Amino acid sequence: MRNDHVVVVGSGFGGIGMGIRLKEAGIHDFTILEQADGIGGTWRDNVYPGAACDIESHLYSFSFELNPEWSRTYATQREILAYLERCVDKYGLRPHIRTGARVTRAAFDDGEGVWTIDTSDGETRRARALVAACGGLSRPALPAIPGLDTFAGPTFHSARWDAGARLDGKRVAIVGTGASSIQIVPEIAPIVAHLDVYQRTPPWILPKADRAITDEERARFRARPWLQKIVRGVLYARHEVRALGFVVEPRILEVASWMGIKHLEASVLDPALRRKLTPSYTMGCKRILISDDYYPALVRDNVDVVTDAIREVSPRGIVTADGRERPADALILATGFHAADALAPFEVRGAGGRDLNDAWRGGAEAFLGAAVCGFPNLFLIVGPNTGLGHNSMITMIEAQIAYILDAIRMVRRDGLTSVAVRADAQARYNARIQARLARTVWSTGCIAWYSTKDGKNTTLWPGFTFEFHARTRRVDPADYHIVE
Repeated sequence: MRNDHVVVVGSGFGGIGMGIRLKEAGIHDFTILEQADGIGGTWRDNVYPGAACDIESHLYSFSFELNPEWSRTYATQREILAYLERCVDKYGLRPHIRTGARVTRAAFDDGEGVWTIDTSDGETRRARALVAACGGLSRPALPAIPGLDTFAGPTFHSARWDAGARLDGKRVAIVGTGASSIQIVPEIAPIVAHLDVYQRTPPWILPKADRAITDEERARFRARPWLQKIVRGVLYARHEVRALGFVVEPRILEVASWMGIKHLEASVLDPALRRKLTPSYTMGCKRILISDDYYPALVRDNVDVVTDAIREVSPRGIVTADGRERPADALILATGFHAADALAPFEVRGAGGRDLNDAWRGGAEAFLGAAVCGFPNLFLIVGPNTGLGHNSMITMIEAQIAYILDAIRMVRRDGLTSVAVRADAQARYNARIQARLARTVWSTGCIAWYSTKDGKNTTLWPGFTFEFHARTRRVDPADYHIVE
């Protein structure tokens, strides 16, 4: 049985950033557990054609580890994964990472104030602090379509891309028109015989304006790191202003809506297709997407946008509500992730054996997205209500890491057995969060993955990122029940 002072679960941006900050704080007795064979989280798993970030490269990185070598204004999956690999090596995290170690259960020992963590590799570890950095986009959501398991051809989720499936010259169906789909469609449309894009709700799409970063620009960033910091600061401020439309006054987004319609009209000349692709909900209520090549792909002769509801999947294709069977040789499910569902990433038993799934039965809640009442010394990165609709998630991840590190330091410095957020502090905090969410663009009537089936938004932060940074700068002991 291993006895690590801190166990971190997950090796995406959250887990790697946590490991780096622990080492910098002089805390070296920690282990990062990763269920897969390599690090990277979302950027390891999503290897579908066209996978890239929709936040500018210079902003989608740790603030303390800027990368002057980005090749494009919007980095590809391979570049982001390579960046994370370099961070792991530069900061000496390899000895702390255990791959192929999926956490199966974590239970808190009330008497000793430690967590016992069981993993799929047969090991058991004990830790004073447990940090869950599993990410909100780690569990693919598969649609409940009758007959899905009867399809005769290859079927796979976009986050579990089947590299062995030959799509060249095939009839392909892709279900979903979200962030992954609009990157996949332009890549595969030119090579398939026919592509059916099954759309339930048309997304708002704005131009991406992606371009290559020149050798001269990269040279300047290498020679003058302060210049890249300025670029990052400008990008951050530009994105932060957009929060006004999301959380203050949704009508501000009307200008962006006009841009979205103009982008659609310039790309799609066919009136019937344009009607199919015109959103009817308030921009921002669902995730705003960016693409320069999605609309052009849809106007190809070998591509159809199907808006009829799917009734079932047959061995030969997809049957729509009108009874028509549309043939397909391969089926791609670009259907998103379980982000809002009240599910723990693994079995978690807190004080008195309390199950985290039971605690979250009415919708996931946490204090500052990082601590949960009844679960001492458990901390979350990208926990409930920390997601963003307007800026880089790395800014939120770094804020949570700083807060969690402050809590871990407090436990070590004061020789504490455990800290657990108080029930009243968590209740007051979440009441304010939900009250603020009710006034945001996300409460204007659309059905989005941000909310549970009961309509509770458990995903998004209803404010500016600088607000969150201010709230998470230091741990206030008054918010916690402390056991010495």
